[in-house]
Amino acid sequence: MSRNHLRAALAASTAAVVLAGCGAGGRDASSGGDSEGDTTGVTDTTISVGTHQPLTGVAAPGYSEINTGMKAYFDYVNEAGGIHGRKLELTVKDDGYNPTNTSKVVDELVLKDNVFAILGGLGTPTHTAVVDFLNKEEVPDLFVSSGAQLWGNDPEARPWTFGWQPDYEIEGKIMGQWIKENKPNAKVGLFLQGDELGGDGEKGLRRYVDDQIVERVEYASGNTDIGPQISKLKASGADLVVGFNTPSYTALSQLASMKLGYDPTWMYTNVGSDPKLAGELLSTFSKGKVKGGGALDGAMTTEYIPGVGEESPWVDLWEKVWKEQGGKGELTNYRVYGMSQAYLFASALQAAGKDLTRERIVDVIEQDAKNWPGPNLAPFRYSADSHLGISGMRMAKIKGLKTTALTDVLVTDLGDAEITKDETDVAAVVPPKDGLPDVEVLK
Repeated sequence: MSRNHLRAALAASTAAVVLAGCGAGGRDASSGGDSEGDTTGVTDTTISVGTHQPLTGVAAPGYSEINTGMKAYFDYVNEAGGIHGRKLELTVKDDGYNPTNTSKVVDELVLKDNVFAILGGLGTPTHTAVVDFLNKEEVPDLFVSSGAQLWGNDPEARPWTFGWQPDYEIEGKIMGQWIKENKPNAKVGLFLQGDELGGDGEKGLRRYVDDQIVERVEYASGNTDIGPQISKLKASGADLVVGFNTPSYTALSQLASMKLGYDPTWMYTNVGSDPKLAGELLSTFSKGKVKGGGALDGAMTTEYIPGVGEESPWVDLWEKVWKEQGGKGELTNYRVYGMSQAYLFASALQAAGKDLTRERIVDVIEQDAKNWPGPNLAPFRYSADSHLGISGMRMAKIKGLKTTALTDVLVTDLGDAEITKDETDVAAVVPPKDGLPDVEVLK
């Protein structure tokens, strides 16, 4: 559906609701179906949502916890009565971080389970396999768990898809500027996943440190023998290695470096820098020979939402949610990630109102979500021209299982957009006392 068609459908939906006072139904409901807006997955009492996640396979460590955070927050909302009287139902399907599996399970979610929306589908290679299908089927594809630009840089081509986290290019830009200003003599090596995660991160970095890069290496997800790549970085003389990689490869890169006696300064994308998980994986991969605690001491990374252990009213809320509604285990940064996505989704439902349609939720996000309060440290970039997610982050240094901020929150956009200090008060926002998005604030 083109943008003009999307807006026309929304207008028709709104007019029909006003004139007829229709409630929730379904795509084939006798009350009007598509002419009144698509209400697939919505009943008078429930909203059905689906997601694809790697519950098994190479990407499962850490990432498999994201859906548990989503569910805990959904259950918290449901305990309070739901959104406009509707309870949130989450269906999670395991794709094993395999694009072929992703296509299969998303087909099931859309065509068999009839979900209202896909929320936080995880992974660059995996979600790439289904983004066109979701847009063809006109299913809201919300807050993809990946920083690839594909989710938001062309709303005309993909009007139903929205990113969530900062894209990898702006993350690379902010990292690169920090290196140029603070480590101008560093010999930089790049350790990259061989897809948009690595490619977009490299694009951003090269805007600032192209002349400092002495070597770049790639790995293919699933191939755990990265010794040759780390050997090349060592041979190049790189004394600062920037990794755009997933958590397992953070641990593998640390282990391979230890075996080679290679000790550069490390800087990892937020995606791969959770110190607790990296330590656990390092211990597992080394079969207990290396104790993982403090494995990333001194490494640098980025932050765009407050994490576990940080003094933040949002972390206090997530602790409360997990204590009341969580399952086994403790609150982790991956569960915080899932809760943060779920909070934005709940905000969108609140803003969309009682007469919920697929068209309506897409429109309110595009028009208003950049101004909504939430745990994100920088504003969203949502508009008619961009469905890209959070606009910035801060640099941080890892010590033990915590981080220390190295910069203010910095914001930018794709290409040659300037990097500036965020002058909004987004980072100072506190959650409502009841932990539920305030519909009055969202108007």
